Amino acid sequence: MGGAWKSQRIRVLIADDSALMRRILKEMLSSDPQIEVVDTARDGEEAVVKSLEQRPDVVTMDVNMPKMDGLTALQHILLKAPCAVVMVSSLTQEGALTTLEALELGAVDFVAKPDGTVSLGIRHLREEIIAKVKAAARARVRLRRPEKERILGPRLPGPRLKPDPGQHSLKVVVIGVSTGGPRTLMDILPCLPQDLPAAVLVVQHMPQNFTASFAQRLNQSCRMAVKEAADGDELAPGKVLVAKGGYHLKVEKKPGGVLVARLSRQPADVLYMPSVNVTMQSVLEKVQPRNVVGVLLTGMGDDGADMMVEIRRQGGYTIAEAKETAVVWGMPREAYLRGGAEVVAPSYLIAEQIIKGVKRD
Repeated sequence: MGGAWKSQRIRVLIADDSALMRRILKEMLSSDPQIEVVDTARDGEEAVVKSLEQRPDVVTMDVNMPKMDGLTALQHILLKAPCAVVMVSSLTQEGALTTLEALELGAVDFVAKPDGTVSLGIRHLREEIIAKVKAAARARVRLRRPEKERILGPRLPGPRLKPDPGQHSLKVVVIGVSTGGPRTLMDILPCLPQDLPAAVLVVQHMPQNFTASFAQRLNQSCRMAVKEAADGDELAPGKVLVAKGGYHLKVEKKPGGVLVARLSRQPADVLYMPSVNVTMQSVLEKVQPRNVVGVLLTGMGDDGADMMVEIRRQGGYTIAEAKETAVVWGMPREAYLRGGAEVVAPSYLIAEQIIKGVKRD
């Protein structure tokens, strides 16, 4: 019986060039009875070899390692011994760019070390790391599509919309996403036309100094203009604002009816900041419900699910990502179970559904 229980544990390989970090991570992960650390690796080359030998469920991968860096090792592992990879990076600007690249290449999630390469402060992230490893073990591993297919595939460039001269009220699309978000958003945002007659707000659970780089990367791939939201930014058709990490993205109506972004740390008693629920509620209070499109994509937990129910109840249009493409079918699943999803669709059809929601009467 004990053997059967053990075989169901999540098998983890830890890759880090610091012996101290390997020991700390092993202690933290091994403290959970559902996790078994099967081996450790000192560099990227060793991580690839041991992934082939051990066939772990999850690899925690340091970004900066000798011989072979984490990004290169990630690509080899996804190709030769596919499993869920959680990147362990620094909270620096350089760390943010590398981590975002890793997520686009196929890493499931990341943990940001609070203080440099060898981070004693990582002990404070024990619960987060354990939760992310458990979620990664259940996640759908998605290999990156070849560049040719991504550029020339049938979903690009997507339909172009004729401006509707009779449209006076601004329509707002709110997209909520967490684990697996950067890859999933690349299935959606580049497929939206430059002249989409709606403002788009993206709430991605991500640390504060990651979201500016994230918005810049999206802007390079999209026809709509994408930027990190700043206080006072005007919501406008064809414009995408990405919620700033560490702040809620709210909407304020100025005299004359112009909608602007407001960054706020209230409410403070929520699990995520930015919170999808907070943004959706703010939009629903300032915009006619019929003009609101709510979208909930891959992610752990249920952030956004309650407000998807409310948007739909008041006459807005709601879209939840289908299980078949969600890296973690948590947030969209909760929206679906609570009756908050008018449409359930795979990620590659969601842009089409957003356009439909925006253009409906």
